[in-house]
Amino acid sequence: MHILKKMLFVVFTFVISFSLVSCGYKPSSYYAKKEMEGNVYVRTMISLTDPKNSVIVKDEMNKLLIQKLGSNLVNSEENADVVMDISINSISFQTLSYTTDGYNKLYNVVVVLGVKYFRKDNGIRKSFTVDGEYDFSIDDGTTITETKRYDAITQSAKNAFDEVLSKIAVSSFK
Repeated sequence: MHILKKMLFVVFTFVISFSLVSCGYKPSSYYAKKEMEGNVYVRTMISLTDPKNSVIVKDEMNKLLIQKLGSNLVNSEENADVVMDISINSISFQTLSYTTDGYNKLYNVVVVLGVKYFRKDNGIRKSFTVDGEYDFSIDDGTTITETKRYDAITQSAKNAFDEVLSKIAVSSFK
């Protein structure tokens, strides 16, 4: 009886292992890497209201492409196989909480980013938007300082980039 249990365990393990290997599962990063294969050039559309944050957005996109997809970034559009445009579509602040004295205390910022890219080999253009949000507080009776505003927008944009990888993978099927 003991040998029979061992044999069943081995057969069961073999069947499960074979099923997982043969199903052809590939993670979304595999498809995103295929979509961004070759040399990539990233252009940033500078926002007139937030030029500093536009630079942060480009840096975050570069970091994502290099660290998560292993893309080769180039400095000129002529040398690129993929040209990507990043822009800040909108930034909105909303008050979430007030103090007992009626002052704003807790805010939420939402940043919507536009991503467009095209591959030169097939000429197909693809685009999508991603959004990220971030909650932050300020001291009682004060307004949002430029530093707090910049930091909040930066964090919100970083949170938006959590979606970019999956959106690129999904757009590879279109």
